[in-house]
Amino acid sequence: MIPAISFQQVSKTFSTPRGALQALDAVSLDIAPGEFFGLLGPNGAGKTTLISILAGLSRATTGRVRVMGHDVVDDYAAARRSLGIVPQELVFDPFFSVRETLRIQSGYFGVKGNDAWIDELLSGLGLADKAGANMRQLSGGMKRRVLVAQALVHRPPVIVLDEPTAGVDVELRQTLWQFIARLNKEGHTVLLTTHYLEEAEALCGRIAMLKQGRIVALDRTSNLLAGTSSTMLRFKTDDPLPAAIAAHARVTGRIAQVKARDAADVEQTLATLRTAGVRIEDLEIGRADLEDVFLDIMQGGRA
Repeated sequence: MIPAISFQQVSKTFSTPRGALQALDAVSLDIAPGEFFGLLGPNGAGKTTLISILAGLSRATTGRVRVMGHDVVDDYAAARRSLGIVPQELVFDPFFSVRETLRIQSGYFGVKGNDAWIDELLSGLGLADKAGANMRQLSGGMKRRVLVAQALVHRPPVIVLDEPTAGVDVELRQTLWQFIARLNKEGHTVLLTTHYLEEAEALCGRIAMLKQGRIVALDRTSNLLAGTSSTMLRFKTDDPLPAAIAAHARVTGRIAQVKARDAADVEQTLATLRTAGVRIEDLEIGRADLEDVFLDIMQGGRA
């Protein structure tokens, strides 16, 4: 079976005033047709560089990239017809309405008589009542919906979503994922980059994690989660944590999360909190989630 996306030993080096900067280092992975695949990594890991090479916006220093069997350099026209990309940035033409924007995008790919599919996109992405509105009149969330529609207007078999829900409201996130999940069930391949790891855990069947331009994890999401035996204590507190716990706790506002190896470790952690006079609320004991696994891998705990 021909992979939907294939990266073969892809490296990218940039020239900077301080010398050569290697953004990607021999990245190799294949994404099968129909997969919902997650590409995760901290800022600067190389995700955007990899997608830029996939989209033909940048060239790899070494290695090859194919989309549906088409080389992105040697057969770029076919590769780009097979690809729909939703970028991070809000890029739009302020002189056209939403429907006109989608019709023009269809024309770029030589697609005629596309109004029925455009109507379906407008309906599926909650844009039907904005079809005649000028792009300048739309909110940031609505503009992002139009970017998604533009990426899908030529019915590409491969969809790339680069941080599609960054800074958008809950309603848009739900609308977007319902529509993308439907397309994935119909056979479209989806490649997602996101910093919302709960999205990746819920949606992606397989995940690759990048760190400093290298793949440091590549497996099914279920296997990555099963690979950790850690228990997580989650609780709320207004009190400072004792140093022994604070050193390895993850704190977000009032919510603290502390890893425990076993039941004895749970008891020891709770005893330490009691001794320190830390008042806790809403204590939960559960398994580690993808965010815990991600942080563990990025900090070198797993490979």
